[in-house]
Amino acid sequence: MPFTVSTKYNFLPRFYRLASVSVLSNMMVPLAGLVDIAFLGHLADIRHLAGVILATILFDYLYRVLKFMRSSTNALTAQAVGLDEPKTVLLAGLRSGLIALTVALLILLLQYPIQKFGFLLLSGSPEIEASGVDYFSGRIWGAPAVLLNFVLFGWFLGREMNGIVLLMSIIGNGSNVLLDYLMIVKWGWESMGAGLATAISQYLALLIGLVGVGLTIDWKVLPAAVKDMFDWVALKDTFALKMNILIRFVALISAYSIFTNLSAVLGTEVLAENGLLLQIAFLSQFAVQGIGLTTQTLTGNFQSKGNREQMIPLLTVSIMASLAIALPIAFICIIFPDQVFGLLTNHPEVNTNINRYTIWLLPVLVITAIAFILEGYFIGLKEGAILRNAVLLAFFLGFIPLAIAAWYFQNNHLLWATIVSYMTTLMVVLGVFLPQTLNNKNLHLSGIN
Repeated sequence: MPFTVSTKYNFLPRFYRLASVSVLSNMMVPLAGLVDIAFLGHLADIRHLAGVILATILFDYLYRVLKFMRSSTNALTAQAVGLDEPKTVLLAGLRSGLIALTVALLILLLQYPIQKFGFLLLSGSPEIEASGVDYFSGRIWGAPAVLLNFVLFGWFLGREMNGIVLLMSIIGNGSNVLLDYLMIVKWGWESMGAGLATAISQYLALLIGLVGVGLTIDWKVLPAAVKDMFDWVALKDTFALKMNILIRFVALISAYSIFTNLSAVLGTEVLAENGLLLQIAFLSQFAVQGIGLTTQTLTGNFQSKGNREQMIPLLTVSIMASLAIALPIAFICIIFPDQVFGLLTNHPEVNTNINRYTIWLLPVLVITAIAFILEGYFIGLKEGAILRNAVLLAFFLGFIPLAIAAWYFQNNHLLWATIVSYMTTLMVVLGVFLPQTLNNKNLHLSGIN
C-alpha cells in the first residue's frame, strides 16, 4: 500500500518545480498593475485612477483574449519536444510568432477605430474618458511586444525553460515600476506616462526573451525552419488550433468588462472601489493560473502515458495549492482593508466605502481558484468542447441575468454576485463532466488539438 500511494504522488517534485516558477512569473503581471494603480491612486485627481481602470477594459480584450497564443504555442512546442525534433520545436515558435506579429501590426493600424469604438461602448464622464484615452494612446504601442511575449512564454514553457519566463517577467515588470515612478511621479505624465511605462517594459521583456531564444536554439536547423515557416496550411492550422480556448477567454473577459462598465454606471467612486478590489482578485487569479498551467501540462502527460490513477491526486494537490494562495489573500484584505487599500490610494471616500464590499473577495477568490484548476485539467485532456460549453453556460446563465438585475436595481452587491455566479456555474458544469473523464478510457480528444 505505501508503494501505491508513493507512485500516485511521485509527480510532486515536478509539480512544485513547475508551479513555483509559473506562479511567480504570473504574479508579476498583476503586481505591476497594482503599482500602476498605487502611483495613480495617490495623485490629487481621482479621474486618472478611474480613467485607467476604464481603459484597461480595452486591453483586457486586446491582450488577455489573445493569451490563447501562449497556450497553443505551449502545446505545439511540448509535442515537438516529445518527438525530439529540433526543427519542429523551432517551427512552433516561428509560426506562432509570425501570427502574433501580424495581429499586433493590425492592432496598431486600427488603433484609432479601436479606441473610438471602445470608449463609445464604455461609460464614463468626459474627464475620465480623456484620462483613459491618454493611457490607451501610450500603452497601445506595446502591442507587438505583448503578443510576441505571449508566444515566447508558451514556447519556453513547452520546453520547460521556466527560468527564462521568470526572468522575462522580473525584468519587464520591474522596469515597469521604475518607469511608472519616473513618468508619473517625477515627470508628471499621469495617465499617458502609465501607458508608456507599460509599453516600454514589454519591449525590455521581449529583449530578454529574444536573447534566450538565441542562446537555446539549434542554429543548424534555423535555415530549414525558416523555409518551412511559410507553409500556409500549417499556419492556418496553428491559428485555428485553440479556438475553444479563445472562446473561454472571450467569455471571461466579457464578464469582467461588463462588470467594470456597470461599475462606472454606478459612479466614479464605485468604479474606483471595484477596480481596486478587482486588482486584488486578479493578483490571486494570476497566481492560481500558474497552478492551472502546471495542472494542464501534467494532465496531458498522464493522459498520454496512461497514468490515469494519478489524475485525482493531481487535481487534489492542485486545488489545495490554489486555495493556499486564494484564502490568505482574501482574509488579509477582509481583516486589514485599511492597510491594504491604503497602499493603493489615499482618497478617503474610496478607502471608507470599500470596506462594505471586501467580503466578496472570499467567495470570488475561492470559487475562481477551483474553477481555474478544473479548466486547466480539461485543457490538458484536450476536451475543448466541454470547456467551451461550460464557459458559455456560465456567461449566459450564470452571469447575464444577475448583471441585468444589478443594472436595474443599481446595486453593487448584486454586481459582485454576478462574478460569484459565473464562477460557480463554471465550476459546477465542469464538475459534472469530471467523472466521465475518469471512467471513460476513450476520451473525446477533439476541440483543442
